[in-house]
Amino acid sequence: MIVVGVGVGPNMLTQEAIEVISNAPVVYGSKRSIELAEDFIKCDAHVIKDYKSLYLLPEDAVILSTGDPMFSGLGKFATEKDRIVTGVSSIQAACARFHVDMSTLAIITAHGRDPAPAKEAFIREICLGKNIFMLPAASFGTKEVASLLEEMSIDARICIYEDIGYPDERSVCGTVSEPPVNNSDVYCIMVVR
Repeated sequence: MIVVGVGVGPNMLTQEAIEVISNAPVVYGSKRSIELAEDFIKCDAHVIKDYKSLYLLPEDAVILSTGDPMFSGLGKFATEKDRIVTGVSSIQAACARFHVDMSTLAIITAHGRDPAPAKEAFIREICLGKNIFMLPAASFGTKEVASLLEEMSIDARICIYEDIGYPDERSVCGTVSEPPVNNSDVYCIMVVR
């Protein structure tokens, strides 16, 4: 299979991704990923219902992954013989939006999983002086991040970037004492020291 990152939002497909999608014999993906790539899909497209069964798909199938497949994406299901095509990630978009050098980041995801390991990683990395990029969980978002930073007596700028690339895209920053509040469940958090 070929796992293709379709970007974090509209108009974020790379030229390589467009070429692979345009030449695909069959495409699979989430409803959102298919919508992001629909202008370039020239074959049957199927919504994935069982992600753990991707290995059963045809060898030449193109699997669409929102953002970049190797950050909280479907690249984790690829084998050594599968091809992965990168996409524009929320990390890249957020760093550009907030003018943060990617080399200063610790990258953490709590998205779709138990947030306890993300919280441990957050504490460890912020104590090392890193800036943090995080995909939050419903129970570990800006309010919880601000509370942790306050407990640790760490001052930082807390930024959220939501619905990246969509008409209602929103980026806003706050402080530990007044963290920004997200309006969407599709967002990322950037903590800049």
